[in-house]
Amino acid sequence: MQELKATMAGSVWKITVNKGDVVKEGQDVVILESMKMEIPIPAEQDGAIKEIKVSEGDFVNEGDVIAVIEG
Repeated sequence: MQELKATMAGSVWKITVNKGDVVKEGQDVVILESMKMEIPIPAEQDGAIKEIKVSEGDFVNEGDVIAVIEG
């Protein structure tokens, strides 16, 4: 199981997957917005999305867990 963490502080602009979706390494899971820039957060391994810990519009800090990938 892998915890996908925010790489920087920002707002969750878009969640591109749903719980249960199968993702490939490198596939975008969440897109953060910070200082008018969109920053994609990709999966670091193949697997299924077990849990999404944020909602669109939430503010996250660097290191906050965004999602859990099982696989």
